[in-house]
Amino acid sequence: MSVTEKHPALVDVSASPPAPPELLEPREVPLGGPRAMRVQRSLPQRARSLIGAWCFVDHYGPDDLSERGGMRVPGHPHTGLATVTWLFEGEVEHRDTTGAAAVVRPGEVNLMTAGRGVAHSEFSLPGTTVVHGAQLWFALPAALAEGPRRFEHAVPEARSVAGAEVRVFVGDWLGSRGAPQAPTPLIGAEVRLPPGIRWEAAVDRTHEIGVLVDTGAVRVEGLHATRSQLVALSPGRASIVIEAGEEGARVLVLTGEPFPDPITMWWNFIGRDHDDIVAARADWQAQVEAQLATGGADGRFGPHPEAWTEVLPAPVLPTVRLKPRTHR
Repeated sequence: MSVTEKHPALVDVSASPPAPPELLEPREVPLGGPRAMRVQRSLPQRARSLIGAWCFVDHYGPDDLSERGGMRVPGHPHTGLATVTWLFEGEVEHRDTTGAAAVVRPGEVNLMTAGRGVAHSEFSLPGTTVVHGAQLWFALPAALAEGPRRFEHAVPEARSVAGAEVRVFVGDWLGSRGAPQAPTPLIGAEVRLPPGIRWEAAVDRTHEIGVLVDTGAVRVEGLHATRSQLVALSPGRASIVIEAGEEGARVLVLTGEPFPDPITMWWNFIGRDHDDIVAARADWQAQVEAQLATGGADGRFGPHPEAWTEVLPAPVLPTVRLKPRTHR
């Protein structure tokens, strides 16, 4: 089919009004065994796989560790993505196959880039009584998905912006430069809103936007959201308006350009197609078997830390080919 007009009119799509916001409800997922933490997973969902490059959003706590076992996630692998750990309460020890060993605390950020393959563990420290935070992933662009593994730890500054307290932990926003920097255009920030405020902040018109509620209640473009709910906004907005309820609110703002490439997501892996996932699983299982046999391993995902006594085997693959996902 072809356009047959001799002088077709140009249409400015940027002038079209953006689509209305969507409210994404989380689902509860256990993180570990019988006394495991329960996390609220807001992304991915069947209706939406990504917001920009952000492809995974888990919100957890406040979890009283006298009632549950805390965060206990033995060594496990990742490919084709980066993980972001952001805490509101508690302390978590991170170890990975870059050789990094770091404790992350509230107001600090861990960013681990998997590239072709990395493995890490996360355990709440013995003296921690409450764990409360978010685990976020973003997909790596195709040019970096086969790149080297890397780990970064940083302490973002807190800034007052139009009456709210803002900590940008990834990207550049509102005069703050996140440290570390993401290899793809996106923003991750914590925003603390005082009671009753109507807060407006400029955003990139090309970015998709997500607002994850941690505490309190907010309205985003007239849409009401509370704990663990994620409001998703399409591109085309020059600013975002968040109204806090009577108790104030704390939210995470996640933005990014619509991700250009289809990705295949399964377990802890991101690849370009089903065969990428099959290969990653086989490579990880080889390291799992070596760990069981010798108490240590090396390979595609890097050398296991000496402190590891346990690693997580990969689940069984489905019997059908995995389908790629797009940003919708």
